[in-house]
Amino acid sequence: MEQICRVLFLSRRDTARSPMAEVILNKKGAGRFEAVSAGVEPPGQIDPGALEVMNRGGYETADLRPKHVSELASTAFDFVFTLSDTAKEEDLPQWPGQPISAHWHCPDPLASQGDAAERALAYAQILGGLERRIQAFVSLPMEALDRVSLQARVDSIGDSPQP
Repeated sequence: MEQICRVLFLSRRDTARSPMAEVILNKKGAGRFEAVSAGVEPPGQIDPGALEVMNRGGYETADLRPKHVSELASTAFDFVFTLSDTAKEEDLPQWPGQPISAHWHCPDPLASQGDAAERALAYAQILGGLERRIQAFVSLPMEALDRVSLQARVDSIGDSPQP
């Protein structure tokens, strides 16, 4: 029986990018991966624009809530991905088990400009970019790669273009 890989996605607020990544991985990697998200400065609720784009994409959002990274500080993860430059620069906990970590820079959809349609497009583009990265991640032959090779592969996924 395969071990389920635990993955943490971190962003500044845990209201858009990291919850998007969480639901995508939990859907695309069901049975192989278990994802959660957290932020370094979480507010009280998930961003409505992010919820709308995730729901339109067919993702389950009912249980999503912003979490502070400290809630998960003692949790063992196999992978930790930062999605915002803010989270990347934070002094993060020393995760048990020394997970593989990478920075997958992702634009902040809350910073998108324009009218409602242009902002909705920005959210959709970010969701699509995360879907491509996560599909590449779940397609990795985890059991065939050593730790150094796996680190290089997740780094290269993070180097792929984002909208």
